[in-house]
Amino acid sequence: MIDDVLKNAEEKMQKSCAAYERDMVGLRAGRANPQLLDRIMVDYYGTPTPINQVGNISAPEPRLLVIAPWEAKLIPQIEKAIQKSDLGLNPSNDGKIIRLVFPELNEERRRDLTKVASKGAEEAKVAIRNIRRDAMEQIKKMKKNSEITEDDQRDAEEKLQKQTDKAIKDVDGVYAKKEKEIMEV
Repeated sequence: MIDDVLKNAEEKMQKSCAAYERDMVGLRAGRANPQLLDRIMVDYYGTPTPINQVGNISAPEPRLLVIAPWEAKLIPQIEKAIQKSDLGLNPSNDGKIIRLVFPELNEERRRDLTKVASKGAEEAKVAIRNIRRDAMEQIKKMKKNSEITEDDQRDAEEKLQKQTDKAIKDVDGVYAKKEKEIMEV
C-alpha cells in the first residue's frame, strides 16, 4: 500500500522533470536545433500536424535550420506556423525549402532566456513539492486509519523526501545545463 503511494509519487515527479526538460529543449540558445520546431503545428489537410511529420528538418550550419517539406504546397502553411510561434524567426524560402536563420543572441536576450529557464525550473519544483504534499497526506491518512504503523509512516516519509530531493536535484541539473548553454558565447 505504501509502496504504491511512493511509486506513484516518484512517477509523477519524473514526469514533471521530463516536462521541464522538454520545455527547455524548445528554449532557443543561439544555435539551431531541429527540436526547437517540435511544438509547432502545421495545418496539413485540416489536421494540426508537427512540422517534423511534413518534411525533413536539418541543421547544416550552427545558426541555420533547413526545412524540406515533402509537398511544396505546404511551404506557405509552414511559414505561417513558424511566424505565429514564439520563436521570433522569419522564414525564407526558394520554392523548395525553407531556411530559418538564427541571429546571434545579445547579452540582454541571454539574461531574459536565463530568467525564463529559471522560472520554468521553479514551476517544476513547485509541482514536485505538490506531489510530495499529496503523497504525505495519503500516508498520514493511512496511519490515521490504522493501515500502517508509526514506524512505517516515518520510513515512508523519509523515502518520499529522498525522492523529492532527487527530483529537485534533477530539475536543477537541467536548469544548470541550459543556463550554461544560453550564456555560452
